[in-house]
Amino acid sequence: MTWRVVLTGPECTGKTTLARALAAQLDAPWVAEASRAYAESHAGPLTADDVEPIARATRDALQRASNAPVLVADTDLVSTMVYARHYYGSCPVWVEAECRAQLADLYLLCAPDLPWVADGVRDRPGDSARAAMHGAFADALDALGARVVRIEGTGDARAAAAWHAVRDAAPTTVGAR
Repeated sequence: MTWRVVLTGPECTGKTTLARALAAQLDAPWVAEASRAYAESHAGPLTADDVEPIARATRDALQRASNAPVLVADTDLVSTMVYARHYYGSCPVWVEAECRAQLADLYLLCAPDLPWVADGVRDRPGDSARAAMHGAFADALDALGARVVRIEGTGDARAAAAWHAVRDAAPTTVGAR
């Protein structure tokens, strides 16, 4: 069975950087954020019709990598659910059910304490908007009963906090390179 850690939280909080670093430390595969790839290849703004294709791409990418003993994911279906609720007012029932069924072993909830950087996909630059999304992630993870560690700080301190959280939560069979 695969032990999964997921980096989650609002946009521009260092999830990709931390996911790559943790995967390297654990000598584990990492799964990139499917919604980003979808959004970058999609012509025009996303709509509620895009939620299910994003969810399927996310689910499928995680399943393809699930034969490894440890897996690090740059978001999962919880992100799809949170953003669907935020932007469109609801989320497909099957996506919410998959969130519960495929709950990761550990979620690292990244705080919006890093500078926001525009990149053509991100659209929530204000501190209050980022804080509200962080709260939405925290609430969703709490409702799912997920094991969550909040990650804050910058640079090496942020990376060390993420590493310590994984090290402290991982089963003894999970080790670093």
